[in-house]
Amino acid sequence: MMRKLQFARKGAADPKALVIFLHGYGADGADLLGLADVLAPHLPEVAFIAPDAIEPCKGSFGRQWFPVPWLDGSPQAASDAGIEVAAKDLDRFIDARLAETGLGPEALVLVGFSQGAMMCLHVAPRRALPVAGVVAISGRLLFPERLAAEVLSKPPVLLVHGDEDPVVPFADMARSGDALIAAGFETFGHVMRGTAHGIAP
Repeated sequence: MMRKLQFARKGAADPKALVIFLHGYGADGADLLGLADVLAPHLPEVAFIAPDAIEPCKGSFGRQWFPVPWLDGSPQAASDAGIEVAAKDLDRFIDARLAETGLGPEALVLVGFSQGAMMCLHVAPRRALPVAGVVAISGRLLFPERLAAEVLSKPPVLLVHGDEDPVVPFADMARSGDALIAAGFETFGHVMRGTAHGIAP
């Protein structure tokens, strides 16, 4: 049976652009959808959508896009397989939201936090047509060694990271950026000074 992501939506009813928020491990879509309240007055023609990852976190509250071995004790093989399953879920979800709004990928921005940022950076380059952009906050590029061989499109990428992040090391921002640049992506970075694993005001 095909897995479908549940989601909530805010913003324009008849949008000219779309933002999809992808939450982090242990959260759900509501965790980021509140950003729409801040952004909507400045982007009145944009719809904001935030899906919930399908899988519940093992032995914890919230949801996960894929298992995390150092958090839940899962084997690495399960994590790697989970990434690919979640990527297919997300691809179908993106296709469905674009179809129902009548928008093309050039009108879509993916914004992810932590594990959601990892999903953005994994899925967007492997879609045939580029989205308008990717904003990856406090995440990292998964499988950087595979990127150049698997890339199908190259949307611009903004990497945002706190320099005091104890969960996803700040150094991962530079490593991800280096791999993206080497693969030909237009890549930008913003450092949240004095910020741990979160989103600075």
